[in-house]
Amino acid sequence: MFLSLAVLLLAGLLSGWVCRRVHLPALFGMILSGVLIGPSALNLLSGSLLSVSSDLRRIALIIILIRAGLKLDLKDLKKVGRPAVLMCFLPACCEVLGMVILAPLLLGLSRLESAILGAVIAAVSPAVVVPRMIRLIDEGYGSDDGIPQMILAGASVDDVFVIVLFTAFTGLALGEDVSLMHLLNVPVSLVTGILAGILCGLGLTWLFDRSGRTHMQEPVKVMCMCAVCFLLNWLENAQQAVPFAGLIAIIVCGAVMKQKNGQLAKELSGVFDRMWVPAEVFLFVLVGASVAVGSVKDAGASAVLLILLALVFRMAGVFLCTLGTRLSLKERLFCILAYTPKATVQAAIGGLPLAMGLSCGSTVLTVSVIAILLTAPLGAFAIDATYRKWLRKSVAPESIV
Repeated sequence: MFLSLAVLLLAGLLSGWVCRRVHLPALFGMILSGVLIGPSALNLLSGSLLSVSSDLRRIALIIILIRAGLKLDLKDLKKVGRPAVLMCFLPACCEVLGMVILAPLLLGLSRLESAILGAVIAAVSPAVVVPRMIRLIDEGYGSDDGIPQMILAGASVDDVFVIVLFTAFTGLALGEDVSLMHLLNVPVSLVTGILAGILCGLGLTWLFDRSGRTHMQEPVKVMCMCAVCFLLNWLENAQQAVPFAGLIAIIVCGAVMKQKNGQLAKELSGVFDRMWVPAEVFLFVLVGASVAVGSVKDAGASAVLLILLALVFRMAGVFLCTLGTRLSLKERLFCILAYTPKATVQAAIGGLPLAMGLSCGSTVLTVSVIAILLTAPLGAFAIDATYRKWLRKSVAPESIV
């Protein structure tokens, strides 16, 4: 285990450094190094590490969302309004529709199998998008227009919506009945997640404010917040009685803390910014290690073409979300590009249809792998290369007011 951890960290840091030197996103090198040292290539990672890979990736994702919440100004999000709500589901619906239309023609899948594939592929990656939107907020690019806030919120809810669709479609493929309650799970889980996040944010703010008299140390505050957010994530999977979006609750918790005590949020945000440095390496190297390279060999050009054409549908959905806004054409194009990366959800559920014994399982896994390798680095590069050119910079960055 310890040798594997050393190899993982060194490979991720070195590959990330090399990519930065040649002006590529660090995550591109990290994913490739994960593929190289993972089971599909050199197999340098121990089974004990790979067995907890999904948990480690989840912890890294939680750290991302805590950072996002602590930097998200609810007043800015409220200004965005309708487009932010539409970004939560409209681009994903357009991409699923594109898959349902195109996958039968290009891959010979049935309509239902194409819908399952679309539900896997349609999820945007918060692991790629959220850190970059945090950077935009910190540097003040697009903040006055609410662009990073809109994309950040949409990318967080998008995954919840898509996973519910995936559950419904796979249930139909397995012969299960899908009722109206399955569709109601999305709004119910969002409401319960928001309420839980508000309560936790208020509770933590009260606790930390009160602890000022007893001088609670900053590391203790960070551990308390991590513990609460881990519990919120656990609740999402531990109980089935009430639909609950744990990741939404985590973001809302941080946003409420920023709203109630900006100085406290600024202090905690600085600590989580530093925690993200090793978490990023773990996340993307392990995403690369989870990629089944062998499944790509027989994919052919059809799978690549399908992904690219489905992205066109997704881009159309993002464009529709921005209609009626004051955003310029360049700002809208930025939103379109920023909403293309895929990684975490595809790595997490891409292999489930195959495990379920569905006939489309192998195809879904193959297309998921190609989507990660194609869109994660390209989407990250597009964001990094365009935000300074296409977005307006605010006079005074308001990331941590």
